[in-house]
Order: sequence, then structure tokens, then C-alpha cells
Amino acid sequence: MKKSLLICCLAFLISFCTNRNSDEVATFETPTLDELLRQGQVAVQTKGMEFLVADTLYSGWNTISYQNQSGEVHFVLMDFYPEGKTIADNKREVLPPFEVGMKKIIEGNMDEAIAAFGNLPEWFFSVQYHGGTGLISPGQTAKSTIFLSPGLYLMECYVKAANGEWHTSHGMIKQIIVRDTPTSMAAPTASTSINILSTEGIQMATPPGLGKQVMEVNFQDQKVYEHFVGHDVNLIRYEDGVSLDSLQFWLNWMNPTGLRTPAPKGFTFLGGMNNLGEGGKGYFEAELTPGNYVLISEVPEAEKKGLFTKFQLK
Repeated sequence: MKKSLLICCLAFLISFCTNRNSDEVATFETPTLDELLRQGQVAVQTKGMEFLVADTLYSGWNTISYQNQSGEVHFVLMDFYPEGKTIADNKREVLPPFEVGMKKIIEGNMDEAIAAFGNLPEWFFSVQYHGGTGLISPGQTAKSTIFLSPGLYLMECYVKAANGEWHTSHGMIKQIIVRDTPTSMAAPTASTSINILSTEGIQMATPPGLGKQVMEVNFQDQKVYEHFVGHDVNLIRYEDGVSLDSLQFWLNWMNPTGLRTPAPKGFTFLGGMNNLGEGGKGYFEAELTPGNYVLISEVPEAEKKGLFTKFQLK
């Protein structure tokens, strides 16, 4: 009798533990893509010349985790398009002047390049930029948190291929719809604050520390520079002995070899915060190790404009 009772108790315990484990496993099921997007978690991948990302996002705060699995430097820029304009308008009216203009720059004919850029449609200058990632090296992941208003966006990367053609011309442009429904995400807590201003440059009260850093970027103003876009913030680690002048030259796409593959040696691009309007705020994350770093804008002659600041971590 006692033996039978013992067997029944053991069977009950086994059944209880099995059911409990099943419940626990169910609790940790992998979230669906839509659940992640509702949380503001946006995964983006590039394996060649494309953006692998959801076609529809939620408004509000979103963290873009951009994995660059290609062999070239890229970035993510979110272009907020005027009402009634779509990717079709971009391909028909915007890409051709930029393609012709870049070809003329490479040929050394700046006058014809300027004439080509003069064919850009008037509505193009109404496009707003709502942030994105800074430049990111192959094999690296950039993580930026931005606030998206509802509407139609183009996600783009206008770095240039080895032949001088825009990455946008090779497929790195994607239309994305942002819904009225907001994400559940709140703005992250920053460990470092960066201010950027056209008249004062990039300002940082104290350098960031080692390890994981969350950097808040405050765009105290914004202006359109001679390369048709505004200032941004890129975090770059550089080796001892490299020329920072070569980096600045490369960051100006209006130079024939500027923003063109290959990127200069000795630099690792770690992301940052792409263009935002005046009063805009965004965040980016980076894992920092001892070494030399520079925060720099992708504008012509960044150092002369003050959009350039170095720091060292030990």
C-alpha cells in the first residue's frame, strides 16, 4: 500500500514539474516581428546593396539596429518626404541629376556638375531628415534611437561604390511607411551628451567612458551646406599615425574620391546620429575600448567649421 502511494506521489510531482516547465517555456517565446516593431525595435541588415527591413514601422521612438554585413561602409538616413511624393518621384526626378552631377565631378567638369544639380526639383528641398545611423564599417553594428513622425520615408545610403556611383543607384533606397500608432518605447537614458551647432561646432562637456555608452545628440541648429545636406555626428576610431586630413577629404562626397569605396585605411566607423532638424534630439550606442576617437560631421572641411572633435580613452 505504501509503495503504491509513493508511486502515485512521484507521478504527481513529475506531472506538476513537467507542466510548470511547459508554462515557463511558453512565457519566453520569441516575439513576433510586429511585437518587436511595436516595442520600437527595428532590425536593418545590408548584405550587398540593399536594406533588409520591415516596410511599415510605428511612430514615436524607434531604435534602429543596423548590421552591416557587406564589404563597404554604409549608413542609414531617414528622409521624410513631402505629402504626395514617393520613391517613384525620387527615382524619376532626384537620382538622375545626382548621377549626372557625380559623373561630371569625376570627369573634372565642375561647371557641368553644378548645372546638373540645378535640375533638382524644387520639392526636393522640402525633404526633412529625421536622423538615422552614422557611418558604419563592414562587420559592425550601428544602433541609433530616433523619433519618427507618421508619414512616408525613404531610407537611403548615398555612400559611393568603387566606380563612383551612388549606393542609392545600386538599390540602397527603400520606401517605408510610418503609422500613426506609436511604439511603447521611451527615450533612452544617456551616459554622455553632445551638442552640435553650425556656429560652435560639436561640443562635448566630458568624453565618454569605456564600455557601453549611450550618447545623446542635441541639434541646436541645422543648415544646408554646400553638399546639399546638413551636419550630423559620426563616431570614428582611428589608429596611431593616420592622417585625419585624409578622413576629412574622404567625408566630402563632392570630391571625386570622397565618400567612395574604399574608405581610408586606419579608421573604424562606429555609427553616430545622422541629420536631424533644428531642435532635434537622437541617441546612439557604442562599445568603447581604449584608443583614439573623433566625432566628425560628414560635411566639407569639417575641422574648419568646428564640426570635429578628438578624444582619447585609456
